[in-house]
Amino acid sequence: MTDQHGIAPDVLGDDDLRRELAHLHETRHDTVLDGSESALESHTRRMLALEQEFIRRFPQDAAPDAARTRAGSRERAGQSSTGHDRSG
Repeated sequence: MTDQHGIAPDVLGDDDLRRELAHLHETRHDTVLDGSESALESHTRRMLALEQEFIRRFPQDAAPDAARTRAGSRERAGQSSTGHDRSG
């Protein structure tokens, strides 16, 4: 299945999905700076469709690194996980 923006993400093979998504991320900056409004809208729609499919297929790969979460940051700083000291 294809549309004006390429092969539908749900029918791409895993390697093709990863490659397509990487390519879109590589071209994002140029599209934002130099692309027309239409090009940016098309790029955004395709990128979101590919990202959603990636997250659906690879939830563990898409999960944030614990160190990049608020809880991970608090843990590194020696704070409680709730951010409040309830010891009195």
